[in-house]
Amino acid sequence: MPSFDIVCEANLVEVKNAVEQANKEISNRFDFKGSDARVEQSECELTLFADDEFKLGQVRDVLNARFAKRGVDLRLLTPEKPEKIGGDKVKQMLTARSGVEPELAKKIVKMVKDAKLKVTAAIQGDVVRVSGAKRDILQEAIALLRAGVTEVPLSFQNFRD
Repeated sequence: MPSFDIVCEANLVEVKNAVEQANKEISNRFDFKGSDARVEQSECELTLFADDEFKLGQVRDVLNARFAKRGVDLRLLTPEKPEKIGGDKVKQMLTARSGVEPELAKKIVKMVKDAKLKVTAAIQGDVVRVSGAKRDILQEAIALLRAGVTEVPLSFQNFRD
């Protein structure tokens, strides 16, 4: 029975490359000379460091530009509130999503059922598996989900015939 999986995850290799390029640009920019502005990555978390709120915004802009050039969707990042770490220095955490959140998974299953397509959608952990009798119906389900879910980028993997 043909099936595919719906996931929401970032390409960590491209994220790492974008972080390295952003750090390189920050170290070369004149307005960051002598400041402690940088981006650090640990698995799915990014930490932005800067001397003040204004420079933190500039670091975020540089990182966003690098993500756009590398083809990483910015909707995958969930920013937290900036916090002071001593003196005027601030840091901000950005978390990359991995997996489909339960509320979104329920919304996806409901959309598929309401469309009355001859497919079944099942939540399996942080992945939603859609299976059907024919490949054409699965492609209709993919088109429906691409049009219906716009708040996060979905990727369709593990397509089996």
